[in-house]
Amino acid sequence: MTLSNRLAENVRACFAGIWIQSCEHDDALLEIARLCHEENWRLATWDIDAGLHVSGQAEEDTATGADPLAAVRALSSMGTGEEPSLLILVNFHRFLGSAEIVQAVARQINHGKNARTFIVVLSPVVQIPTELEKLFVCIEHELPGREQIEEIARGVATEEGELPEGVELTRVLDAASGLTRYEAEGAFSLSLVRHGRIEPSAIWELKSQTLTKSGLLSLHRGKESLDDLGGLDSLKSFCMRALRPRPADARSKPRGVLLLGVPGTGKSAFCKALGNATGRPTLTLDVGALMGSLVGQTEQQTRRALRIVDAMQPAVLFIDEVEKALSGAIGSGQSDSGVSSRMFGTLLSWLNDHESDVFVVCTANDVSRLPPEFSRSERFDAIFFLDLPGQSQKEAIWRVYLDRFGIDTDQRLPEDNGWTGAEILACCRLASLLDVPLAQAAQNIVPVAVTAAESVERLRSWARSRCLSADEPGIYHHKKANGRKTRRNLSRDPSVN
Repeated sequence: MTLSNRLAENVRACFAGIWIQSCEHDDALLEIARLCHEENWRLATWDIDAGLHVSGQAEEDTATGADPLAAVRALSSMGTGEEPSLLILVNFHRFLGSAEIVQAVARQINHGKNARTFIVVLSPVVQIPTELEKLFVCIEHELPGREQIEEIARGVATEEGELPEGVELTRVLDAASGLTRYEAEGAFSLSLVRHGRIEPSAIWELKSQTLTKSGLLSLHRGKESLDDLGGLDSLKSFCMRALRPRPADARSKPRGVLLLGVPGTGKSAFCKALGNATGRPTLTLDVGALMGSLVGQTEQQTRRALRIVDAMQPAVLFIDEVEKALSGAIGSGQSDSGVSSRMFGTLLSWLNDHESDVFVVCTANDVSRLPPEFSRSERFDAIFFLDLPGQSQKEAIWRVYLDRFGIDTDQRLPEDNGWTGAEILACCRLASLLDVPLAQAAQNIVPVAVTAAESVERLRSWARSRCLSADEPGIYHHKKANGRKTRRNLSRDPSVN
C-alpha cells in the first residue's frame, strides 16, 4: 500500500496526529500534495528554513517565520469544518523537546478531530514524546519496489545498451534493492559515468557506504572460491541448492545454516566463499559492536543493524563465533541489567520472522555456550558439523595451498594426522616464508587436535547424531576405534613420556 493510500485512510478515520517516517521528504511531500489535489484538501507545509507555506496563498500572507510554535497555532485558522486541512511539519522531531510546543501540539490534535485539521510530522525517525504517544499514528514511507527501481533505471539509462536485459537486469535490481529513490538514481548515474552502462558493481559500492556510515556491519570483498576449500561437499551442495535462483513469488526462502566444528576446519572461509559463489554480498555482523554505553542504545543499534541487513538483500550475513557473543545472554539480568538478554531476544525474533532474502551463516566452536533456543527449527535450515578433515579432504587441501604458494608438489608431505585445513595452510605459508621444505616447516605446527584434545572430543560427542555431516550426506556419526574411547598409549618408562 502506497503512502498516499495509508494517509488517506487515516485522514478519513479522523486521526488528527499522523507521524510519517521517511528518508525522502521531497518524494513524500510530492505524493501528499498529489493526494490533497485529488481530494480537494487544504495543504500547508512548514520547515525551519522556509517557514509556513499554505497552498494557494501568497508567501506574505503566511509569514510565520521559523517559529515552530506559531506554525502549530496557525493550523487553527485553516480549519473549515468541511474538508480536511493538513499541516506538514518537516523534521519537527527536533522541536519536541520543548514543553510549550508539546502542549500546543497535544491541544491542536485534540481540537483537530472536530475541526478536521491534521498535524502530519514528516521525519526520518520516530521520536514521539511520552505526552504525545497516544495521540499519533505512525506510517512508514516504504522504499521503492523493484518496479519503481526499474522505472528509475530506465529514466537514467536512455541510450541503447546502457541498461542490461534479462538476467543482468535482475542482478541490477537485486543490487539496488533497499536504496532510496535518490540513492538509486545516483548509483545508476555513477555506473553510467564509470562503465558506460548500468552494472551492479557501482551499486554495491554505494550500498557499502551505508555500512560504513552505520559502523555496525562490514562488507567483505574478497576473491575466495568454494573450489579453494577441500572437502565439505555436503555443506557446499546444500547451500548452493538452497540459494539457487527462484521466482520472485516463491513461497519459501532460505534462512541459513549454523556451522559447528573444530577451530580451523574452514567455517569462516566457507561463508566468505559462499557469497562469491552465489553472487551475493557477504555482510559481517560484529555483535560486540552493537553494545552501547547508554540506556537502550544496544537494543536500538541491534534493530538498526538488522534493518540495514534487510535493506541489503539478497545477501549472506556472517556472524562469526556466535557463542562468544551470545553466551552473556544467560544470567544477563545479574551482570548487565538484561541488556544482552534483550539483544539476544531481538536477534532470535529476527532469525525466526524476517522475510528478507538474507542467508544467515553462524559459526561456533563451543556449543555448550549457546542458549538452546538459538538452534531450534525454523531459525536455521540446517546445523552442520565440520570435523577434522579425512585423508581425501586433506589431499585436496594440500593441492590447493601448494598451488597457491608455488611449492614443489614432488616433495614428501609431512605427517598430518589430526591436522585441520588451517594447519595445512600454516605449514605451506611457513615453508614459503622461511624457504624450507614442508617437513621442516611442519615442526613449527602443533595441531589443535593435540592442544585441545578434550574439547575436540567433547564437541564430537555432542554433534554425534545431532548435526548433519559437512562432508557426507546425512547425519554426522563419528566412529571411535573398536567402538570405544581411544586413549593414547603411554609408555611405562617415565623418561619416554
